[in-house]
Amino acid sequence: MLATAVKNQLVSGDGFDPAVNQGPLINEQQFQKVDGIVRDAVSKGARLVSGGGIHPTLKGRFYQPTVLANITENMKIYSEEIFGPVCPLYKFYSEDEAVTIANSTRRGLANYFYSNDYAQVWRVAKRLESGMVGVNEGLISAAEAPFGGVKESGFGREGSRHGVDDYVHTKYVCFGGLNN
Repeated sequence: MLATAVKNQLVSGDGFDPAVNQGPLINEQQFQKVDGIVRDAVSKGARLVSGGGIHPTLKGRFYQPTVLANITENMKIYSEEIFGPVCPLYKFYSEDEAVTIANSTRRGLANYFYSNDYAQVWRVAKRLESGMVGVNEGLISAAEAPFGGVKESGFGREGSRHGVDDYVHTKYVCFGGLNN
């Protein structure tokens, strides 16, 4: 179902075309990095569900939207940021295991998950080690919301009123014992 949605709904091409929602990668180095991460996963046992490689009909740095299953800890995709159209699928058997997998990275920009259980949403969101969490939503960036990560994904925030915090010095002054 996911592979079908990726294949049918992600349209690669010129970003000025309103029907397109998937553009090229930023440069050749990034294209090679994404391709290398996918090839590494496949060579170590990941199952290529869809995509994987240069787009068959477009010239340039268009990488096919890709879905990979059976991801394991020994694969680069498990611990490296992709920044490309690749969806790795990880198996887990409990909420605790899913949170442990998500937090096992050195990075922490954003996490995404789906749930209709409000108690689970709050419980999991609190435990995820990231600067942002998308629940039932993939597009979480907005000018009025703080944007930023934790761990090796940085500190501080852009956007919202929190975006200016890195540019000001907060000073606390406590007075006591003044008798005049």
